[in-house]
Amino acid sequence: VQLQASGGGSVQPGNSLTLSCAVSGRLSTPYAVGWFRQAPGKDREFVGAVNFRDGRLIYQEYIESMEGRFTVSRIETTNTAYLRINSLKLEDAAVYYCALDWNGCGGVDCYVESEYNSWGPGTQVTVSS
Repeated sequence: VQLQASGGGSVQPGNSLTLSCAVSGRLSTPYAVGWFRQAPGKDREFVGAVNFRDGRLIYQEYIESMEGRFTVSRIETTNTAYLRINSLKLEDAAVYYCALDWNGCGGVDCYVESEYNSWGPGTQVTVSS
């Protein structure tokens, strides 16, 4: 299984951006795709996840600056997950990764990096005016 994130780039604060994660290979549900990000000098942190079979969504609940600005979605027929970031802030600048959890996830397990079996190489998001 391979994952490829794309859609990163340089954006101005306040704008929006949609990242894509294409999943390829032999797949079977249930599985979930999680989004993480890592800013320079910081630990990687969970952003959100989507379960492909039932569309169940799990979002980061412990980082206030993220609240309400991130939307995860998926198109099951194309095995593609999306991360929409609205009202971008300077602190959103990071490398964004998508990862696959073969068992799906439903709550705090989505936050745990070791739950994920495959990772993509990441896509860089730069936020500057």
